[in-house]
Amino acid sequence: MKFRDLKLKSIVTSMHEKLPKSVPSTSEEGVTQISSSSSLQLEVSKENTINHPIISAKSLGRRVQNRWVWQNFSLELHSGEGLGVVGPSGVGKSLLLRAIAGLDPIQAGEITFGGQPFTSLSMPYYRSLVVYLHQRPAIREGTVEENLQQVYKLRCHQDKVYDRQQILDYLKILGRSANFLEQHSSALSGGEAQIVAFLRGLQLQPQIFLFDEPTSSLDGKTTNDFEALVKTWLHQDQKRAYLWTSHDPVQLERVTDRSITMLKNYDQ
Repeated sequence: MKFRDLKLKSIVTSMHEKLPKSVPSTSEEGVTQISSSSSLQLEVSKENTINHPIISAKSLGRRVQNRWVWQNFSLELHSGEGLGVVGPSGVGKSLLLRAIAGLDPIQAGEITFGGQPFTSLSMPYYRSLVVYLHQRPAIREGTVEENLQQVYKLRCHQDKVYDRQQILDYLKILGRSANFLEQHSSALSGGEAQIVAFLRGLQLQPQIFLFDEPTSSLDGKTTNDFEALVKTWLHQDQKRAYLWTSHDPVQLERVTDRSITMLKNYDQ
C-alpha cells in the first residue's frame, strides 16, 4: 500500500475495513470543531489509474464562525469514476460537496475544473456541468413535469429544449410510469422529491454529479433503480464522474471505485 502526500495524514485502506466508532464532537451548528493542532485524515481505497482529473481540490480550507471545519484537504476526481466520500456526521461532507459545486465559499486552497480554476468560469455554466443533489431538495409548486420544464426558463439553459421522451426513458429505469409527471409537488414524499431533483439535473446532461446521501429517503427497490440510472448516465459519456456521500459502506462498495474518509485526527 502506498501513502499519498496530501499535506495531511493519509492511510491506504480497504473499503471492507470498519469506520471508527467514535464520532467527533460537533458545534451547535453541527460542524466539527478542529483545533489548530488537529488535522483531517484521509483513508483512500482502491488505486486510481486515470492520469488527468476532471476536478482537483488542493489544500482546501473551510471555516465556519472562526472555526476550521477542515484544512489542507485535497482530492481528485477522474473521468469514468465514482468517488465515495465517507465520514461521521458533522465532519463536513456536505460542506465539501457544496464548495465543489460553487455554492459555498472556501477560505483556503483551490478547486480546478478541467485544469482551470473554477472561479474563472461562469457560475451558471459551471453549475450546469457540476450538479449538486441535495439531501432535501427544493421543489417548486406545481406538477413534476412543470418542475422539470421550469429549468429551461433560466437564461443559462435557454438554448436547451425539454425532452419528454428522455424523461420517460429515465422514469422507466426508475420503475415509474408517465403518470408520475402529473403528480403535484405537494403530494410528493421525501424520496419522490429526491427523484424529481435527480431528473431535473439529469436532463441537463451534466459532466459531474455530487450526490449527498441521495438515496437516504428511498426504499430498497427504488434505491437499486436509482443506482441503475446513475450507472446508465455514467456509461453514456466516458468523461462523466461523480462524488457520492453515504454512511452505508455496502452501498459505497456497489457504486464507487474508491473512497476517501474524512476523519478527525486527535493526535496532538
